[in-house]
Amino acid sequence: MDEDPTQPDTLREAAFFDLDKTIIATSSATAFSRPFLAQGLLTRRSVIRTAYAQLLYLVGGGDEDQTERLRAELSRMVAGWDVSLVSSIVAETLHESIDPTVYAEAVALIAEHHAAGRDVVVVSASGAEVVEPIAAILGADHVIATRMTVVDGRYTGEIDFYAYGENKASAIRDVAQVEGYDLAASYAYSDSITDAPMLGAVGHAFAVNPDRALRRLAVERGWGTLSFVRPVPLFPRRARIATAGVVTVAVVAVVITWIAVRRRRQSR
Repeated sequence: MDEDPTQPDTLREAAFFDLDKTIIATSSATAFSRPFLAQGLLTRRSVIRTAYAQLLYLVGGGDEDQTERLRAELSRMVAGWDVSLVSSIVAETLHESIDPTVYAEAVALIAEHHAAGRDVVVVSASGAEVVEPIAAILGADHVIATRMTVVDGRYTGEIDFYAYGENKASAIRDVAQVEGYDLAASYAYSDSITDAPMLGAVGHAFAVNPDRALRRLAVERGWGTLSFVRPVPLFPRRARIATAGVVTVAVVAVVITWIAVRRRRQSR
């Protein structure tokens, strides 16, 4: 049998990291709400709607229903946005928006995998325009992310590829085929039961801060369990101080929204 010249002689290993609530402690898709609002892409009403969807995602364990609700809200929100403007805002505010949310344990683990000679691949259901810059500052080698439909330089609100559930696993297998990764010897990390296909695609799977369903599955399948708790200051102190006020305002807004919703339900 003739050898395939496109395949490497020796397969390499890789580490696949979910982004939201695994590398960072929030949703990357909503981390840029404040600069988007300042540039007129968002209205205050849409910020509140997105904050509520984000709250349900965080307290609901990121299950399929909560993730789909957040995806639908974000797709509706970005329809008509100028792609180049989104990219420029993300680039200009990346430090202040993301720095306070990055887990120190994730950064250390990424460094360990690189030191061991493994490629690092960030896998996220958030849009590529947001995920790729974050992955770059983390030193990731490749990115798998959702890709929105673009017509005449603007998002239509439709999705070309949704990096979610089984789609993540399929994309991982595709990348492995191209890059020559041995998935049986590779690693994957995620917090959510919706990423069970992704975790099941590799030989070494780890549940990070897992929701209850994923914790049970990890026990059943013998997957490792990790706890990430410490944010790491990746960027200059001045940027972190400026961000602290932003994070405080965002937290207060989410809490107020949650209280209002609870009171409204209790009054019925």
